[in-house]
Amino acid sequence: MAIDYSQIIQTIIKEQASLQKSSYVRVETIFDTERHHYLLVQVGWARDRWVYASILHLDIIDNKIYIQQNNTEESVAERLVELGISKENIVIGFHSPFKRKFTDYAVN
Repeated sequence: MAIDYSQIIQTIIKEQASLQKSSYVRVETIFDTERHHYLLVQVGWARDRWVYASILHLDIIDNKIYIQQNNTEESVAERLVELGISKENIVIGFHSPFKRKFTDYAVN
């Protein structure tokens, strides 16, 4: 049985959403399963200041999971591995291609 990348990503984002509760701003999960974009964002007003922040952003590109943004304390790459994704199918997208080759994960 093939691993469902979309479901695994959604699981991780839902886990993180439950940890990101705020009395000031909403935490929103965005799952575009057609184009394979998955985000966790904060949006709203904190006191008298507008807040919009990307907490997590993952994409599926060419059958690999690209971690485009990770503003959590968890290593999302390690969590993906724990859930059955091989390191060869994970790209740390927010690292330059040059820097990626020094990681245990895919370059692209």
